[in-house]
Amino acid sequence: MGDGEKPLRKISEAFKDLASTVNSQTLDVEVAPFSLACSHVSVLFGCLGIAFKFAEMDYVSKVNDLSKASASIDTLQSLLDHDVEQNCVRKGGSHSRNLLRVKRGLDMVRVLFEQILASEESSLKTPASVAYAQVFAPHHGWAIRKAVAAGMYALPTRAQLLRKLNEEEASAKVQMQNYIASSAPVILYINNLFLSRELGIEW
Repeated sequence: MGDGEKPLRKISEAFKDLASTVNSQTLDVEVAPFSLACSHVSVLFGCLGIAFKFAEMDYVSKVNDLSKASASIDTLQSLLDHDVEQNCVRKGGSHSRNLLRVKRGLDMVRVLFEQILASEESSLKTPASVAYAQVFAPHHGWAIRKAVAAGMYALPTRAQLLRKLNEEEASAKVQMQNYIASSAPVILYINNLFLSRELGIEW
């Protein structure tokens, strides 16, 4: 990360744009800006260290897939419809399955930020554990859950995380609040894409 780069600001600005698209209720979310916004979040997973190494690798590969798909597929809606037509929604590696996994990554970060803002502790262990338990754990096998639990002891402190992100406490809080507010409608939008097609979201 170059000096002066502000990944949190990039994340919150990108999601503010996505949220305004969703909230317009007239525009479909396009795959290209969505995957670009999601790619900014990868930096954050990287900063959390070994506990989220699996999540980071999984998330990055899925975002890359969506980014490549954007060359031939315009919107998230058509991405799902294409997989429905091909009857491959739940197949490993399908764009729809990858979108669902990426959405979980966004949701985990949202819960993590909520927990960080609600806590004054210098340790990130509780916020990270709550976010993991709430979003990822139900979908992970025992071995991955155990590896994540072991890695929680190697999380950076709150101060170390902010240093890695080039943020002060006050500015970080603002950006985290912005992301929480703007990611919520985007996550809901993606859930509704699946639920309106009766595809479910718990798989």
